[in-house]
Amino acid sequence: MNTQITETRINGKTIKVESIHVNGRSIIATGKWLKMAALQDEDFIQSQPLDDPKLFIAGIKNSKFDADIFAFRQRLPDTKPKYELPFEWGNVAAIPVTTYENWWTQQVSHNLRTDVKRAKKRGVVAKVAEFNDDFVRGIMEIYNESPIRQGRPFWHYGKDFETVKKETATYLEKSEFIGAYLGDELIGFIKLVYVDNLGCMMFIISKMAHMDKRPTNALIAKAVEVCAEKKLSHLTYGKFRYETDNSLTAFKRRNGFEEINIPQYYVPLTLKGRIALRLGLHHGLTSLIPGNLLNLLISVRSKAVNLTLKRRSQDSNRPDESQPQPSVPLKTADSGDAA
Repeated sequence: MNTQITETRINGKTIKVESIHVNGRSIIATGKWLKMAALQDEDFIQSQPLDDPKLFIAGIKNSKFDADIFAFRQRLPDTKPKYELPFEWGNVAAIPVTTYENWWTQQVSHNLRTDVKRAKKRGVVAKVAEFNDDFVRGIMEIYNESPIRQGRPFWHYGKDFETVKKETATYLEKSEFIGAYLGDELIGFIKLVYVDNLGCMMFIISKMAHMDKRPTNALIAKAVEVCAEKKLSHLTYGKFRYETDNSLTAFKRRNGFEEINIPQYYVPLTLKGRIALRLGLHHGLTSLIPGNLLNLLISVRSKAVNLTLKRRSQDSNRPDESQPQPSVPLKTADSGDAA
């Protein structure tokens, strides 16, 4: 079974990785010293991606695919372990959807309802939007608002029109965009991908200059409304918990997302993979850092990034001393001004 090179995106960056096709599915390998194999775009494949994981495991082992561990997970609402394979409990952030009214009255706090109302009072309108060139230009304005977000370099900053359009246009046949507008200005958007009975949020971002108008809360409220109208079971937004209980987790909790545990399988394919699993290295080296220390390191990084950005801004505004500066004549009575 031959391998090939496939493009995929990790943290907003397009990279080339080794891939292989097994049972009609594309499996990619990422990582440097420890190669992790996984289904490409696993969260956006219709139906349960793996009907029989053992067929995929055998296919990988019988190929020349360079991978140490094969990782895959079950999907909502399937939360009970189905396979006799090594697994851990992973988590997903999800809003169980029944009706919009139930979410509004039972699943979120009074403060969240106040924020959604505030967005409306301040002129924010959240609505389903058409994906066209004007919408892409609006996305670019949001991306290019600042090179720094949440204390780290923002990976979408400075991308050209064609790149933004290509990266945002994936899965258009089963996607829908919700835009937050202030007049004609796009100040935030969500990309929803419909997978089985789920609404999966692929993108959500708003302009920092309009955060006082709560556009992101308005977007999520509209997304819940859309999912309820479509009779979907859940609205999902990536993981719920991270290495630390950071601001993103708090934001999800505040907007009615719950932590739902799902089985996450890790199947060793090589001796290195078995050793890495026993040592807990399959989650990356940062997972071995105590939470308090990790919080401190994140804070230091954020301050360093902001300081670097401030210095660059000051340097860009400083006159170039290598270039001749215009002379400024002294004011005298002879210059035409009154003495």
